[in-house]
Amino acid sequence: MRIYPVIMCGGAGSRLWPVSRPSRPKQFVSLDGQATIFQHTVERVAALAADRSLVVVSGARYEAILSRQLAEVGLEASMLLEPEPRDSGPAMAAAAAYVAETDPDGIIAVVASDHHVPDADAFRRAIAVAGQAAAEGWIVTLGVRPTGPATAYGYIRPGPASGEVLQVDQFVEKPDLNRALAFLDQGCLWNSGNFVARATTLLEEIARHAPGLAEAAGEALRSARRTGRSIRLGDAFLDAPRISIDYALMEKTDKAAVLPVAFSWSDLGAWDAIHAVGEHDDAGNVVSGNAILVDSHDCLIRNDGPLRVAGVGLHDLAIVAEPDALLICGLDSSQSVKLIVDRLTAAQARELDVPAELTLTAWRDRYEDWLKASALPLWWTLGADFDHGGFHEALDEHARPIQAGRRSRVQTRQAYVYAVAAAQGWSGPWRQAALHGLDFFLAHYAREDGRYAALVAPDGAVLDDTPVLYDQAFALLAMAAVSRIAPERTDIGDRAAALLKGLELMRAPGRGFRENGPWPFQANAQMHLLESALAWFELTGGAQWGELADEIVALALDRFVDPKSGILREVYDETWSPAAGDDGRFIEPGHQFEWAWLLHSWSRLRGDRAVGETIEGLVKAGRAGVDAARDAAVDELWADLSVRSARARLWPQTERLRTEVMMAERGFANATEEAGQAARGLWRYLDTTVPGLWRDKQTAEGDFLEEPAPASSLYHILGAVMALQGVR
Repeated sequence: MRIYPVIMCGGAGSRLWPVSRPSRPKQFVSLDGQATIFQHTVERVAALAADRSLVVVSGARYEAILSRQLAEVGLEASMLLEPEPRDSGPAMAAAAAYVAETDPDGIIAVVASDHHVPDADAFRRAIAVAGQAAAEGWIVTLGVRPTGPATAYGYIRPGPASGEVLQVDQFVEKPDLNRALAFLDQGCLWNSGNFVARATTLLEEIARHAPGLAEAAGEALRSARRTGRSIRLGDAFLDAPRISIDYALMEKTDKAAVLPVAFSWSDLGAWDAIHAVGEHDDAGNVVSGNAILVDSHDCLIRNDGPLRVAGVGLHDLAIVAEPDALLICGLDSSQSVKLIVDRLTAAQARELDVPAELTLTAWRDRYEDWLKASALPLWWTLGADFDHGGFHEALDEHARPIQAGRRSRVQTRQAYVYAVAAAQGWSGPWRQAALHGLDFFLAHYAREDGRYAALVAPDGAVLDDTPVLYDQAFALLAMAAVSRIAPERTDIGDRAAALLKGLELMRAPGRGFRENGPWPFQANAQMHLLESALAWFELTGGAQWGELADEIVALALDRFVDPKSGILREVYDETWSPAAGDDGRFIEPGHQFEWAWLLHSWSRLRGDRAVGETIEGLVKAGRAGVDAARDAAVDELWADLSVRSARARLWPQTERLRTEVMMAERGFANATEEAGQAARGLWRYLDTTVPGLWRDKQTAEGDFLEEPAPASSLYHILGAVMALQGVR
């Protein structure tokens, strides 16, 4: 058995700010005044390698730090350097491919670079036992026996035994306290994030369950630039999806196994974890640097700054001083330090190395961090109703829920957002959140004819049973997204089929569908029905979904888009001609961008390239509604492109951003510059006192109305962030 230790060294460690920074993440920092966390890890696993090479996977920007810290402990390693981080899935695939190319029988022991494991001998013994199971074809993770109901770790529910290891029954996301207590009673284990497998087995399983990931990682290694022990992965690595190995593989493979271990372990994820593993005085304090405490207990004081830190009468606090920053937080709030980092990002903090003029790739990183670290956690922890189910309509400026009737579209949009987050493999209980929203919707909004009501009370009592077409479209969209992450829920597909049949009751004369409302013949509801049809077609390939999408696109090209001006109006009569009077004379710039995006998506999925000119015309019309002084797309124009309403809501800014990113990919004139301006303009809406909230309405003078943040906007913001993920 030949074991190759693979050290994963790509984490950011944002919750350990201000010590951990992008230029110096936590793994390269000493927390005990001696070796760095990375160096401790290297020394712990070096003996496993014998005469074989250690392998380190990290970002290219850290090559010099890696080389220096390896030299300081007298060890060498092959360094697989990522052009940019893509999460653990691509990193492990590249490492497995690297080992397999020289030793097809080699077993990789993938370990995190930033964990605390004081008993190195026990750790190595566990790796050796896991290696024996790996040699038999298992992919083994180390499952730590819990010492308490931790909510900061994922859990593993073990199944039948296979020798000393157990088959995995289920991976469980980070729980709340009550569920963590239940997991203890059920014998669940903490998911340590350490894996042992034969390299070829891991590659075969990734190719089976995530072929795009395997292909990108393999090509990145084949095209890598090799200089000495540095292997700079090729640009194909950027094509790999950002996804964790748990989501990409471990939750899908039938080869997942777990070895229960009882040694002391911590992922050092936040300051409370640092306090827990530190050297305590008689009062439970952990103190380092120039600091003194009096009449204080259970505190963490770390001072690397120039001033003395003194505390009197303190308890359960973390005080962390650096030369340029000071953090004071309750130890029980350590997980929220990431929100501070996000707030500093919004202010272009020097600590985060954010340049004054951001590139589009920098905007990509900022928006993704904001969404993952602030918005998604906030709207789940405070935006969800854990008493009745579903999601609140809005949060006020202090992130307090607004009690109001709940529109159908809010429940389905939130379910869609969290389902997409889960499908991306982003860390968090997002699958749970998606099902939380959709199950509430299915339970309380369903009508006997397969369609869904418009509004219910917080307790689920129906307030408005009207089947609004716009709402049916979002019901279908959410069902498709949740079906993707929960394929075992076959009832969702049945519900979608019933709803598709129910839509026939809303048929307009000729083609298209009739809306229930003051404008029965409108483009907006058809647009979102197209979006949902494309989602189902992409998921299932079902002919009925493709035909529905084709029908709506044909209606848009024939009737909605003016062949001379290229604009798309909002309201029509029963013949799908522009409505009489002002109703038929106005357009919305946001919808010009949104239709352009959807026509591009339709063209990609249906293989029809004949809509390029239409897309460009719509984008030009949308650009006509951009106020350069505010970097904002206004709400409405007249058909002659003069301004009808100079107010600028949030959602058109998101559609402008994602569409300009798409147009840049198509090589459209000035699209990259337009995308950068759109990113800058949208950020004004998101730069709030409570990270993760937003402002919705900007006046013509550039001021924002003081009002709650509507939950429905998260759907639009997600679309922009997803588009930015493709920026290189």
